[in-house]
Amino acid sequence: MAKSGMAQDPESTAAVTVLKRAVELDSESRYPQALVCYQEGIDLLLQVLKGTKDNTKRCNLRERISKYMDRAENIKKYLDQEKEDGKYHKQIKIEENATGFSYESLFREYLNETVTEVWIEDPYIRHTHQLYNFLRFCEMLIKRPCKVKTIHLLTSLDEGSEQVQQSRGLKEIEESLRSHGVLLEVQYSSSIHDREIRFNNGWMIKIGRGLDYFKKPQSRFSLGYCDFDLRPCHETTVDIFHKKHTKNI
Repeated sequence: MAKSGMAQDPESTAAVTVLKRAVELDSESRYPQALVCYQEGIDLLLQVLKGTKDNTKRCNLRERISKYMDRAENIKKYLDQEKEDGKYHKQIKIEENATGFSYESLFREYLNETVTEVWIEDPYIRHTHQLYNFLRFCEMLIKRPCKVKTIHLLTSLDEGSEQVQQSRGLKEIEESLRSHGVLLEVQYSSSIHDREIRFNNGWMIKIGRGLDYFKKPQSRFSLGYCDFDLRPCHETTVDIFHKKHTKNI
């Protein structure tokens, strides 16, 4: 493909690079990542097609686009069936000090208008910065296209001096969510250890560090203090599954 004569402008070069990567991922059976690359590459080829005047080149481009679209559609059907069968699994590894992993960047793919109920299990929604993390996650749910009506939180109760602050903070978040028509139900468990987030559209996300995977900013006026896409992260692993039915806590 790289020798086809396409790679004469930036968009053509980008299309070749992305589609080459798609084929590599496809051959390694890394289908979710391959699908993303196929879709991006197809979009780039369509842009090249719009700017191509030569009829022969346009015909060749249409054939390439059709071939890649067929393969992307087959992968999508396969992944949809995996979701139906409850076998879908995607893993994301967040490296130490990596950026670009705000809650919106990480979760946006799995949130849509069908999401009305969310379950969060995280033993560490206790200290001030962890309460802010949870608040930030709730803000994302309110802003996204989903129509969340109920949020269930299962966490552990701080047994130290910050218990009052934890209870007060969660109460304030509960009242704020209620003003947006969202019910927050909080339960405590002394034995909780696992960390996972589930949406009632079947998606389940397990983050090794829970919501608390961001590093402390260098100062109040450093990049990443407000925009969490710019905030360095601790190393952690994100496992994403899809189930037909979401259990209740």
